[in-house]
Amino acid sequence: MIATGTLVEALSRSLPGDRLVVDPDVLAAISHDDAVVGGPVAYGEVVRIGRRTTKGVAGLDLVGLFVGSEGTLGVVTEVTLRLRPARLGTPRTVIGAFADLVTSGQAVAQITRRGLTPAVLELLDRVCLEAVEEWKHMGIEADATALLLARVDTPGESGAAEAADIAATMTDAGAIWVEQSTDDAEAEALFEARRLAYPALERLGPVLTEDVCVPRSQVPVMLERINDIGVRHGVRIATIAHAGDGNLHPLLVTPAGDDAARMRAQAAFEEMLDAAIALGGTVTGEHGVGILKRDGMRRELDPGSLALQAAVRQALDPREIFNPGKN
Repeated sequence: MIATGTLVEALSRSLPGDRLVVDPDVLAAISHDDAVVGGPVAYGEVVRIGRRTTKGVAGLDLVGLFVGSEGTLGVVTEVTLRLRPARLGTPRTVIGAFADLVTSGQAVAQITRRGLTPAVLELLDRVCLEAVEEWKHMGIEADATALLLARVDTPGESGAAEAADIAATMTDAGAIWVEQSTDDAEAEALFEARRLAYPALERLGPVLTEDVCVPRSQVPVMLERINDIGVRHGVRIATIAHAGDGNLHPLLVTPAGDDAARMRAQAAFEEMLDAAIALGGTVTGEHGVGILKRDGMRRELDPGSLALQAAVRQALDPREIFNPGKN
């Protein structure tokens, strides 16, 4: 049980020993929570929703409703998370280098088609690697346009076979080179570079962060469209991605104080949202709608769905006290 505002990293450090970990999909791991609500309940009253059991379908899924509402239905004050067992043994990491982003996306699609399910499949491009290296001097050589990082947690021979299949798939997709590693320190350095990409790029100028998500089979197409949009608008784009989920994070970097560049970046941002929608994707895979993506959300969702959501909010917060103006 944790209070709101708790960082996942801090929670992970507080767990006893090394037997339990926080699920990377934190939202999916919430079993129940407390929320300050209004509407049919008196404003300011605390209501407990959800349950502690592994299964349970009594009533509506209010946990999903409140967690996904971005604060527009109430204020979540406390949540209870399910933990999962830590992985056994040393994970295997497969690293593939590619001459361009589209080819790396084709490798992602092929991994999916072959039914391979790495625990992690991340993408980062040369712009990200160079920015991190310039900042942290980690000894990373950016000798390719894009890297795919796959981690296999399955222990024993099954894990070895899965890692070999992923490596072969990357090679078949056109990788310049592919390496496997069981060196935790070496692999962690590359995953750390992925985590440091955003603050490293912020040192170069203001960053507008995308969060589109497309079907995994459409990852190469979306990467190609991102590149085309950046070229057409004259915007510098660095790309990182939770590629195994189809969740792409193009980072649009603009010079500080350059209003014309900022406007071009905003136009490119909106065009990427439309490109994701056209491919059967969504304008936000994990970051949420906020203010920037309200129009994109309206373009994505069916008018009937939008009307239902407005009705739910009107029922639960008729005064629009919670996160006002964020419809």
